[in-house]
Amino acid sequence: MKTFYWMVKREFWEHKGGFFWAPVITGIVFLVLNTMGIAVGEVFGRSSKWGGFKFDQMHFQGGMDADQLRNAGAAVDIMLYAVAGIVLAVTAIVIFFYCLGALYDDRRDRSILFWKSLPLSDTSTVLSKVASAALVAPVISIVVGVVVGLCLAMVLAVVGSLHGLGIWRLLMEAHPIQVVLKLVLLIPLYAIWALPTIGWLLLCSAWARGKPFLWAIALPLGAGVIVSWFGLMGLAGLESGWFWKNIVGRLLGSLAPGGWVGNASPMIVPGHDNPADLLESLDLAYHYSALASPSLWIGAAAGVAMIAGAIWFRRWRDDS
Repeated sequence: MKTFYWMVKREFWEHKGGFFWAPVITGIVFLVLNTMGIAVGEVFGRSSKWGGFKFDQMHFQGGMDADQLRNAGAAVDIMLYAVAGIVLAVTAIVIFFYCLGALYDDRRDRSILFWKSLPLSDTSTVLSKVASAALVAPVISIVVGVVVGLCLAMVLAVVGSLHGLGIWRLLMEAHPIQVVLKLVLLIPLYAIWALPTIGWLLLCSAWARGKPFLWAIALPLGAGVIVSWFGLMGLAGLESGWFWKNIVGRLLGSLAPGGWVGNASPMIVPGHDNPADLLESLDLAYHYSALASPSLWIGAAAGVAMIAGAIWFRRWRDDS
């Protein structure tokens, strides 16, 4: 176990630029751009009129009841989810290319000879890369996303205080700790959902003798084109869209955050007129209802099988 821990840590240090600095830089850029946009809105808002009303006359404190404050706090929570989702989406791109090169690069630069000389099994090596892609990178992204979201919430709270909305009153209506706990508890579901893409990319990385990116993209897309062109899914009574969604989409797009929403979650979220009710409907019970979907487990089983294939190719592939 200690050896595996150090192997995962080695993956982090070797790819710190993608795992750590990519989400941090994304968060900083996002925060700076939004802060600049808020500042510009304040400057132009104070010097603009609309319908005889001047925007610097906006005052919320006296005109917001308990429900409106509740919705304002829910909007802050949704913003935290959105910021974390944006940072995780950037990390998903990093993970995509990390998995593509994880087993190919050490064969290309011949460093695999050094690693095979150590008492480290191929299974542990591949699984350390799976853990890095499915757990370590998402955890870092969520932490960075929440920190950036809280900073942006503070900026919005300060701006709100300029218009009569008490800064602490708004922050008390939000639930940042609850948002953090929900995001952390969603990481296992994200890891299970992402297994098909992680397994496919690692398999291509271990199998391809050159240009794993082209193989990883061309094979699923080519298969989708053939299935659509010849109508092969019609033989099973299905449309070609099923193949694109459940085969091509899962092989290439399962790293997208929240991909199970509307795909594997059997629960249907009704329409809502305010952010607070919408936030309550998208709770952990809704997200984890995806565990009742056969497509999630079939995809996970396929991902595990492809990871096993990557281990086999890692052990026997010889490009010398």
